[in-house]
Amino acid sequence: MTYCVAIAVKAGIIFCSDSRTNAGVDQISTYSKMSHFGKDGERQFVVLSAGNLATTQAVINQLKNDIKQNAGSHLLNIPSLNEAAEYLGRISVTQQEKYGSGPIHEASFIIGGQIAGASHQIMMIYPQGNFITSSVDTPYLQIGESKYGKPILDRIIEPNIELNTAALCALVSMDSTMRSNLTVGPPIEVTVYEGGTQLSNRHYRLEQESSYLYDLNHAWDERLKAAFSSLPPIQWADIAHHEPENKEL
Repeated sequence: MTYCVAIAVKAGIIFCSDSRTNAGVDQISTYSKMSHFGKDGERQFVVLSAGNLATTQAVINQLKNDIKQNAGSHLLNIPSLNEAAEYLGRISVTQQEKYGSGPIHEASFIIGGQIAGASHQIMMIYPQGNFITSSVDTPYLQIGESKYGKPILDRIIEPNIELNTAALCALVSMDSTMRSNLTVGPPIEVTVYEGGTQLSNRHYRLEQESSYLYDLNHAWDERLKAAFSSLPPIQWADIAHHEPENKEL
């Protein structure tokens, strides 16, 4: 399984992904699900991938080959992020059709970044090739196992927060997902993109034995328990009481 999240705020973008693709009793396989494309000072893109591994690897390889062969369209010459999302969607659909139809071959992607002169953005590409972008109300996008990490994003993320706060929120979201789904796991990759720089120089990788991942998990668990303990106790006398309806069978 996979969990990837991208958060777009006024200060920039946070990208976070796990690296586990197969979890079993005696085998764990890991592959990076984060790819970088760009020219310093001109444009930067990060692509996150989830879904069938053969499909996602074929799509990323095609993106790289198009740049290497200087194809008519590629991520280093495409004029806008919208067109980059369309281009990525076309490649994804083509590769899915090549490997076979059906959900087993599907893949989803998030692409985000910035081209000089335009705003930084993130977009999610569905298996069908169409895409959506983030909004003021929902400044983050997720692919893969999204449900466990969503609550913290909904509570914390808003457009004006600092990048470090957004990065911490992404890591807590990842920690919550790993806690509830053992098929999501380290290494965890994080890229911090500072808006307006067109530079990709802040990429971090947290391994299984990372002391920070341990400390984060421990601190989050303890604070959740403390917060739960401090909740107001239930006052049953203050809650409206209703007798259950008798239903004849």
